Amino acid sequence: MDYNTIIEPFRIHTVQAIDLPDLEAREAALERAGNNLFGLHADEVIIDLLTDSGTGAMSSEQWAGMMRGDETYAGSRSFFRFEEAVQNITGFDHVIPTHQGRAAEKILFSVAVKDGDVVPNNTHFDTTRANVEYQGAEARDIVIPGGTDPATILPFKGNMDIGALRETIAEVGVENVPLVMITVTNNSGGGQPVSMANLREARDVCDEYGIPFFLDACRFAENAWFIKTREDGYADSTPMEIAQEMFSYADGATMSAKKDGLGNIGGFLALNNSTWAQEARNLLILTEGFPTYGGLAGYDLEALAVGLMEVLDENYLRYRIRSTEYLAETVLAGGMPIVQPPGGHAVYLDAAALLPHVPPHQYPAQSLAIELYRAGGVRGVEIGTVMFGRRDPDGGPDEPAAMELVRLAIPRRTYTQSHIDYVAEVVIDVASRAEELGGYEIVEQAPWLRHFTARLKRL
Repeated sequence: MDYNTIIEPFRIHTVQAIDLPDLEAREAALERAGNNLFGLHADEVIIDLLTDSGTGAMSSEQWAGMMRGDETYAGSRSFFRFEEAVQNITGFDHVIPTHQGRAAEKILFSVAVKDGDVVPNNTHFDTTRANVEYQGAEARDIVIPGGTDPATILPFKGNMDIGALRETIAEVGVENVPLVMITVTNNSGGGQPVSMANLREARDVCDEYGIPFFLDACRFAENAWFIKTREDGYADSTPMEIAQEMFSYADGATMSAKKDGLGNIGGFLALNNSTWAQEARNLLILTEGFPTYGGLAGYDLEALAVGLMEVLDENYLRYRIRSTEYLAETVLAGGMPIVQPPGGHAVYLDAAALLPHVPPHQYPAQSLAIELYRAGGVRGVEIGTVMFGRRDPDGGPDEPAAMELVRLAIPRRTYTQSHIDYVAEVVIDVASRAEELGGYEIVEQAPWLRHFTARLKRL
């Protein structure tokens, strides 16, 4: 008999204590951190949904693999096991390990992108955008219509707008488009998946113009599950088969393996272009380490080699996606507007819809994120005008981001349903008091990726 309850496909082997700071302690922590949740200490947070990157629990097989870690500086056995796992999934000729995804982005864009270029993406995430712009290029987002409307329900809301891709190439010139990238799943757009058909269409356009096509593959396995469950013709395919087809349409990929690699650290750049690969390895030696360790210990490479296989297990993916849906459905029923449909790795709260009285230049998503922590010790992250707003060079209000979201990113294999039920209670309570929330202003900020270190003051 089939039952409705989808249980966690694992049992708990080791536990880690969490603290329950009271309201006075949380208020003091916000004051010290300048109302920036990145500045909180771990022991000041009850449930930490800041990110799903590197925050998951590793399996017993991964820990066992770590004991096999070969720390040889050059030619480590652990690297070749890692390389085999990556190539088995992606099929790419060259696998270049890095300490995390942003290092892979920095190296790729340093090799491939020059000043004045335009890099199209369905939606760049923060470090991807920053690394493109650091090269003097434009990171252009061209998600499909409806992709930036939280209320629009589409099965593949993360798809790239293929018509806009053609228009971009025609506008800026093919010589100024060094590569096209699609992020799977589309993190900044609400963790929304990209269809196989869309990947094929992007591949066709890139072939037509002779432009390399890359994936930002941080959550490739979650994207594969959405293809299996939502796209015609894939219901009987395994997640591995779907992932292999996804990568077959690309010329390369960057990946933070701290997400769907199920690791606490690590990433890679994988590609077929031998010239780019050689240049990338030269930069890797300069900034990360020798090409067979790339800033990682041998035991990290072993953990990732195992994790890249475990993440494609159907029981895991079914549980993973359903547990995210559960939180989304619960808070939506309780009055909190969210990005629809729920994404794979996170629930995205729609701060603009909840707080229409707070204008974008007063950072409504930051206000909502702060109140979730103040009310219940739950840490999420703002994905709105603090993160993606364009600053006015003359000191005027920021140009607003496309959406004002708070992301509640769920670490993999870390929290139980009772933790998620607690999060839902906090979210629903804050939603019921939305009119009490006000805006903030930034009093200190860095020129790049300001959301990590900015300090804010309550208005």
